[in-house]
Amino acid sequence: RLTHQPAQMSGGEQQRVAVARALANRPRLLLADEPTGNLDPATSQTVFEALHRLVKDTGVAALIATHNMELAGHMDRVFALKDGHLEERPAESHEY
Repeated sequence: RLTHQPAQMSGGEQQRVAVARALANRPRLLLADEPTGNLDPATSQTVFEALHRLVKDTGVAALIATHNMELAGHMDRVFALKDGHLEERPAESHEY
């Protein structure tokens, strides 16, 4: 896929490229706003697993905003915004 333009790539491929670009400079913190929001459930799972693996393998901290509570349940800590206040929620212990 090296020679393909973004329009020639699937949504999942584009998201994986976006994650790779975000990590290219080896940041200490990765901010991701709905990184799987425009993907079908299967592709969303694949991209999220790759992101999760990269974060664990590199030790980078990640702050991920999502409306997908199933994916959020895989995080170490989960916070929800309720009535303008941030509250911590128990994270499910699902590991990839």
